[in-house]
Amino acid sequence: MAYLDHLTIAVSDLARSRSWYTSSLGLRVEFDVPAHRATALQDSGGFTLFLEERPPDPHWKPSCILTFRVDDVASAHRALSARGFPFENPPQRLFWGYGAELRDPDGYLIRLWDEASMREKG
Repeated sequence: MAYLDHLTIAVSDLARSRSWYTSSLGLRVEFDVPAHRATALQDSGGFTLFLEERPPDPHWKPSCILTFRVDDVASAHRALSARGFPFENPPQRLFWGYGAELRDPDGYLIRLWDEASMREKG
């Protein structure tokens, strides 16, 4: 059986994205690869998200949605909103279940959910 070990996403500004993911979602820097303008970030479950800086391309659009499980989606929403992170959708029932949505600096949709709220309200 295979399992997903890591995911690489293209970013326009590595330093900005690195800061965003560490300060908003608490991902930790696993390692940097300066020669390739890349950083590996790890979540608390051991999954690695690679950020790889790519040259600007006016036709480029984010190509995936990143979904993160948090301890409490309402608390995460309050804390991030208080720190100025804008949400597209506060915690609510959405087509995929109960959670909140915001975008990273490159426009990737970030979904936040927690097990209890998803069970009760999803």
